Amino acid sequence: MNGSKSAINGIVKVIFGLKRAITGIVYVIFGLRNATNGIINSVNGISNAIYGIVKAINAIAEAIHSFVNGLKNAIVEAIYTIVKCINGIFKAI
Repeated sequence: MNGSKSAINGIVKVIFGLKRAITGIVYVIFGLRNATNGIINSVNGISNAIYGIVKAINAIAEAIHSFVNGLKNAIVEAIYTIVKCINGIFKAI
């Protein structure tokens, strides 16, 4: 009788050991899933950061372009005004 009780106890211990092992495997799977999600989120974050940097560079380039165009127009306008003044002086003479 003692031998059967020991055998039953052994089987129960094996079953509980298997349950713990399966629980551990499930935790590992969920941990891997969470780690994968974390990596994906990091990659998305880096991608968004690069996109933001590119947009900022484009905005800076656009601002420089607008500044240069404005400066060019102002210089052309100033030269035109000077030429008109010189013409006016010659007409007055």
